Amino acid sequence: MNKSATVFLGGLLLAASTFHAQAEDASCSTVKLGDPGWSDIAVTNGIASFLLEGLGYKAQTQTLAVPIIFAGLHKGQVDVFLGNWMPAQQSNYDKFVATGEVDKLKENLSGTEYTLAVPTYAYEAGVKTFADLEKHADKFDRKIYGIGSGAPANESIKQMIAANEFGLKDWKLVESSEQAMLVQVGRAVKREQFVAFLGWTPHPMNVQYDMRYLKGGEKYFGESGSVNTLARKGYAAACPNVGKLLSNLNFTQEMENAIMDQVLSKQASNAEAIKAWLQANPAVLDGWLEGVSSRDGGNGLAAVKAQL
Repeated sequence: MNKSATVFLGGLLLAASTFHAQAEDASCSTVKLGDPGWSDIAVTNGIASFLLEGLGYKAQTQTLAVPIIFAGLHKGQVDVFLGNWMPAQQSNYDKFVATGEVDKLKENLSGTEYTLAVPTYAYEAGVKTFADLEKHADKFDRKIYGIGSGAPANESIKQMIAANEFGLKDWKLVESSEQAMLVQVGRAVKREQFVAFLGWTPHPMNVQYDMRYLKGGEKYFGESGSVNTLARKGYAAACPNVGKLLSNLNFTQEMENAIMDQVLSKQASNAEAIKAWLQANPAVLDGWLEGVSSRDGGNGLAAVKAQL
């Protein structure tokens, strides 16, 4: 190749890189992720952060209550939320997503459960439905253990109690963090005491505890559900490379449970567990990074694999 051809080709490559850099606004360099403080969203946010940083972006996680995350998406203070659990967050979805004020990019997980649960010994003793709770009220001390204040599932439980659904008018919702709730469940299980709590899949609690989900609460919690990826309005168009990555991202319960179990059993930090899982399952990156470049216009797949 002669010198003029080399210079011409170099100019084309520089122009392509410059075009890519200009295709995304400078604000796209930092991606603000909403996190309610749940173990499963810590995993999906951690995966997204690993990929984004490998591509040359900066991932910034903001720990906020679910209603604040939706408001942040609406106001442009949060870019992305990977934890729109449906139908548990139906009211927030209807208010912001169905009205077009927040964008749904895709469903990233299916076949989830999110409802009240009890240990299997309580289930086998006759607590199989929501209506069975009141029949054994004294054994439960008329308490249902939920997660952080403001969580949509907690609001559903409060509505049930206020409406005296299933005869629960004298019951109390105990709000706490996910971790504190599971500590309470662990204590009760150790003593074989009855305990009613908010359970969901994916989550290692399904492996750590012999537990069963109650039927009859579909009016409040729906049937098996799904999780959506949401973004602030117009984000995927303004940041098309990040938008493409987000539209590619999908997860499985087996993946999330495996990573969460490593973290909750204290065998690894969240970042270490994610990296180890990706090292063991590198083929998943092919789909996630299809059509995605690094921030400077390079090969996105190669850039991320270099971080492994």
